[in-house]
Amino acid sequence: MATRGGFSSKFGFIAAAAGSAVGLGNIWKFPFEVGDGGGAAFVVMYLGFCFVLCFPVMVSEIAIGRRTQRNPVGAFEALGYKNWKFIGMMGILSGVLILSFYNVVAGWAFGYFLEMVQGNFGIGGQFSDFVKNVSRVGLYGICFMLATAFIVSKGIAGGVEKAAKFLMPTLIVIILSLAFYAMTLPNAMAGVTFYFLPDFSKITSDVVYSALGQAFFSLSLGMGALITYGSYVGKNDNIIESTVLITLADVGIAFIAGLMMFPLVAYMNQGDMSNISGGAGLIFATLPGVFETLGQGTGVFIGALFFLLLSFAALTSTVSLLEVPVAFVVDEFKLPRKVAVWGLATFIFIIGVPSLLSNGYSPFWTEFVTYFGSDKPTDFMTFVSDLANDTMLPLGGCLITLFTAYIWKKENLSDEIAVGNPKFKGSLIEKLINLGISYICPLVLGSLFILTVLDRFFGIKFI
Repeated sequence: MATRGGFSSKFGFIAAAAGSAVGLGNIWKFPFEVGDGGGAAFVVMYLGFCFVLCFPVMVSEIAIGRRTQRNPVGAFEALGYKNWKFIGMMGILSGVLILSFYNVVAGWAFGYFLEMVQGNFGIGGQFSDFVKNVSRVGLYGICFMLATAFIVSKGIAGGVEKAAKFLMPTLIVIILSLAFYAMTLPNAMAGVTFYFLPDFSKITSDVVYSALGQAFFSLSLGMGALITYGSYVGKNDNIIESTVLITLADVGIAFIAGLMMFPLVAYMNQGDMSNISGGAGLIFATLPGVFETLGQGTGVFIGALFFLLLSFAALTSTVSLLEVPVAFVVDEFKLPRKVAVWGLATFIFIIGVPSLLSNGYSPFWTEFVTYFGSDKPTDFMTFVSDLANDTMLPLGGCLITLFTAYIWKKENLSDEIAVGNPKFKGSLIEKLINLGISYICPLVLGSLFILTVLDRFFGIKFI
């Protein structure tokens, strides 16, 4: 532990792990999935999936990490199951691929922050040209990767934890401030009403699938990030309590994002909530113009603050995404941390160049592949996201729960959790976690993996 380092406090671990979960998707994806899925009805389903499905996976990852004090590959070897280390390898690969394109989008957010500071509201109308300007956007991506690598190079306590202790509280203050301000705008209450008023007629199998996917992906499960962070946790920490707090932090920030976004949309649409859409189009193309209507001074401040929020949310995720392969290289190849960090950061940025080029600059990367059953080509960035984020993560989560329940055994999981939580054994929560990892999680996550592959890559829909 002395050579690897570790978190110096429980708050540091929770802030870092919650930061890993909180990302760009919490800010723009979650609110609009809520809107499409019946408002409050979607939120209830999302919360249920987070605590019923995701909670056991998260507990398992943290417990495996703490027991072994190793990275996602070394952890399986340390437990005595070398043949299962492919799960860790797949997790590390998915994290590397995700970071390669996530850094590009993070560069967009950072670039827009700089544009807002200068009062360039017209950047919204230039979004397609902005993402095609690879020298400019590439420079922003380099800046973002440098910031990520600098933090990770400082170690766990001095880098990851220290940054998380600053970034997470600051992020929460910013998003709360923006939410309160957004609710003071004209027609804001139309957005709030839309957000809170459940519409059960919108609950379909597709909506349930979306809620399940959002719950799993938003918590950074299945790629070994929490095995890695768990390996830096002290033996006296209460894993169950920490997992509850991490989940609540992620869910809470996503929920507050809705209180920020829907009033802005209602203000933008003059109270008309009948036809709304989210995603990159709203964030990068539409919102700068909305900020302009607030007036030069207020608009610059609110716009800059909003894109600073996006940048901070991205940075908390990129740090954890880089830490996973760094821990693997440091543990398994005994390289100095700084050498591992800067070497991996350079490598990941290079393999992210095709994603940088795939937004209209290069026809080859923009029309990279056409899936079976589709008549429209998919760009490289979307392809990598479909492969790593939407496919490999649920498979990783499914395999981790199967390994924990049937190979490592539930009894060993309980023994590890009981360290720092003596009342765990025999409790209701132990029974629920065992039920989850034995039956619910493998069945649901395995089904999610199969359905995603068939839908995304072969155009076969079952729901």
